[in-house]
Amino acid sequence: MTKKPVVSDDPMYRLLRDGAIKEFNERKAGGEAARLAGCDFSGMVLQGIDADGLDLRDGFFHDTDLRGVDLRKANLEGASIHGARIAGVYFPADLPPDEIELSLEHGTRLRCRR
Repeated sequence: MTKKPVVSDDPMYRLLRDGAIKEFNERKAGGEAARLAGCDFSGMVLQGIDADGLDLRDGFFHDTDLRGVDLRKANLEGASIHGARIAGVYFPADLPPDEIELSLEHGTRLRCRR
C-alpha cells in the first residue's frame, strides 16, 4: 500500500506552505513542535529552513527547492525527493548516495542504513 502525501493542518507545516521559512525557524527555535511526517512538500521552496531534528519521514519533496539545506539531523526514512533541487544539501551520513540518486531520478523512497 502506497502512502499518499498529506496536506496537514499543522500550523508549522502551514508556515512552510506559505513560504514563511523565517517565522517557521523562529517558532521552532522557541520550542514549537512541527508534525511533518508524511507531509507533501512538493514544489515548495525550503531554502533556509532549520531542519535540525525534524521528522520528515515519508515526506514528498517532488520538485522541492532544498538547495543549501542541512538535513544531517533530520529523519528522511521513506521520503521521496524526485526532481528536487539539492545543490549544496547535506544529507544524513546513514543515507547512501545511491539511495539519494535513485530517489532524485526515479522517485523511490529513501532507505537509511543504520
